[in-house]
Amino acid sequence: MDLLSLIFTGIGLAMDASAVSIAKGMSLPNEKIKNYALKLGLAFGIFQGLMPLIGYLAGSTFSGYIQSVDHWVAFILLALIGLNMIKESREEKENEEVSDLPLKVILLLAIATSIDALAVGVSFAFLKVNIVLACSIIAVVTFILSFICVMVGKRLGSLFQKYAEIFGGIILMMIGAKILIEHLFL
Repeated sequence: MDLLSLIFTGIGLAMDASAVSIAKGMSLPNEKIKNYALKLGLAFGIFQGLMPLIGYLAGSTFSGYIQSVDHWVAFILLALIGLNMIKESREEKENEEVSDLPLKVILLLAIATSIDALAVGVSFAFLKVNIVLACSIIAVVTFILSFICVMVGKRLGSLFQKYAEIFGGIILMMIGAKILIEHLFL
């Protein structure tokens, strides 16, 4: 697999993380936005880079198990996080001051958006891809796109401030539904 193909693979795998980054960026406070963008970008990049390695190491032995449930795991995680965002948007906020994004939420989002990369890693084993180069490219591409998308989401969020968290939750649930539909019907 050539370098350009690996870059496009990284871009394709980063699309879910990018959409989630936009959604989260919409609901984050202005102060520390770069900090949030860095945290999400790093988490998404690291998980997106590690999952193909895990898939590569697992090889074809477990590919049937991975492919049979990956869409359900991603759907459930994204739906739960999306519902939680909508629930939180309806709660009265005393100070409107949002604390740090909980690590648990960041990790759940990173796992949910990187599950497809696990299956890609399995295919890399059959293609005899340089897995270190592939994982590095995927991680860097995902980090860059996620960081930028948090910033874009913040700009969009200021336009739709009142409904940003609801909209972000709906986006996460739609991404989960898209993943599920693609795997069940396409």
